Amino acid sequence: MDIHEILKRLPHRYPILLVDRVVELDKGKRIRALKNVSINEPHFLGHFPHRPVMPGVLILEAMAQAATLLCVASEDVVLDEKSVVYFAGIDGARFKRPVEPGDQLILEVTLDRAKAGIYKFTGKAYVGEELAAEAQLMSTMRRIA
Repeated sequence: MDIHEILKRLPHRYPILLVDRVVELDKGKRIRALKNVSINEPHFLGHFPHRPVMPGVLILEAMAQAATLLCVASEDVVLDEKSVVYFAGIDGARFKRPVEPGDQLILEVTLDRAKAGIYKFTGKAYVGEELAAEAQLMSTMRRIA
């Protein structure tokens, strides 16, 4: 899935769109996506000017966006202006190494459970073969007024 397909499936836009490409998608099971980390991203101006590091919360958000892509592809849903996917929980988040400009973040997310509109995922983010972050994520898809 290239950036054009991602833009059709996610409501996020710059500067919060954090998935550049989907390289593997097994509907209902798992997704593998990429985020190219660039020094031009606005959060690096202040986090940290002397040693730029991608904020952990944005790594979690990147995993959540990959999880959303897995969810909408698995359910054959097209998000529109009345659809929102919300975080419902984040558990066991751990950060193992800094993510810096020039890194390519590899996002691996598996769908563990889907029941009553709640989706539970295991997310891992790698730089090369090194685990950068991991977490259990929960989300829900809702229609808004």
